[in-house]
Amino acid sequence: MASIKLKFRPSACKGKEGTLFFQLIQGRTVRRMRSKFRIFNEEWDSAAGQIVLPQHPSPQADRLSLIRSNVELELRVLEDIVADLDLDGDTWDADEAVERFMMSRRIDGSVFHFMENQIQRKLKLGRLRSAETYQTTLNSFMGFRKGVDLTFSMIDSAMMQLYEAAMRSRGLSRNTTSFYMRIMRTNYRMAVEEGLTDDKRPFRHVYCGIDKTVKRSITFADIKRIKDLDLSQRPVMAFARDMFIFSFCTRGMSFVDMAYLRKADLKNGYLTYRRKKTGQLLTIEWTRQMQEVMDKCSTCATQYLLPIIVREDGSERRQYQNMMLKVNRNLKKVAAMAGLSVPLTLYYSRHSWATIARYNAVPLSVISEGLGHDSEATTQIYIDSIQSCEVDKANRKILRNL
Repeated sequence: MASIKLKFRPSACKGKEGTLFFQLIQGRTVRRMRSKFRIFNEEWDSAAGQIVLPQHPSPQADRLSLIRSNVELELRVLEDIVADLDLDGDTWDADEAVERFMMSRRIDGSVFHFMENQIQRKLKLGRLRSAETYQTTLNSFMGFRKGVDLTFSMIDSAMMQLYEAAMRSRGLSRNTTSFYMRIMRTNYRMAVEEGLTDDKRPFRHVYCGIDKTVKRSITFADIKRIKDLDLSQRPVMAFARDMFIFSFCTRGMSFVDMAYLRKADLKNGYLTYRRKKTGQLLTIEWTRQMQEVMDKCSTCATQYLLPIIVREDGSERRQYQNMMLKVNRNLKKVAAMAGLSVPLTLYYSRHSWATIARYNAVPLSVISEGLGHDSEATTQIYIDSIQSCEVDKANRKILRNL
């Protein structure tokens, strides 16, 4: 009976990553196979024989979680190879298992391995969020395939339609299934470019677009009412309200960009920052309304302008995520106090700014520039929802006396 264990060999150089490897023992023969993933010495628990996941959320915890899931996938591949060799009924040696394991990595067009490599590349580039979305998509597709790998040349339109149907049967929305499909399509196109398969256009019969979502804007009068609420006895709600107003005043700035604003970004009466989503550099005139929000905020000891990230200890991303959830939860209470019947979130500020600009006859090009959109086509999505609202309003007038 063969045994397989995950092992770790520390680096001889201080501060360098060590090597994860699989130890296969068959009879009296011992063979070792390297994992594609590496970790630092302190990230390995030698007693438990596994990767250590930090107890507290952090970018390091996110990275190690992704590495561990990928190493577990490698381990399953090796275990399946050993199981297949056992089923053959013939005597086999460890070298045969090693050869099959190494060959599995060289399979041209292997979808699972290709996407794993993309995840590893994104991790090395520090693009954790992108790596997470790729990992989630791979997990979804592997679930659909029941863990059975395939080559890109095996992917066809029928398979993608079945995958889409499987996701929809689990209650996923069209936008969610489209999100997974777009990532799969991106990897497929890269595989085509690398010559791993001919382009069979397997995504032509599945939805890869973005459905219009329910209009998420409120009127200027609503925003003024929110701003004027007396929340002096409710500091948590007051902070949520102030973040919403700050976002609106800064042309619908996203919460992640607000979180990472630095004090050094405010200079000579202008706020300059780079959008996390697109990398676009935006400059906003600092106004009285923005300063009023800042005057209410507690002094932050970090480099950041707003008290969203309050510690610089590697948990910055988790702090921003937790605060966003907290703010959105309290904004619903703020909306109720203001007499609004909408599930108010921070994203309403962005749509509301665009809507109000539209009603004030601001040109589409200016609205697009203000929102930091790469093209006016993206802005048109916002405007379309506004125009739809106007049509509905006109229809109500027509039908009023029917």
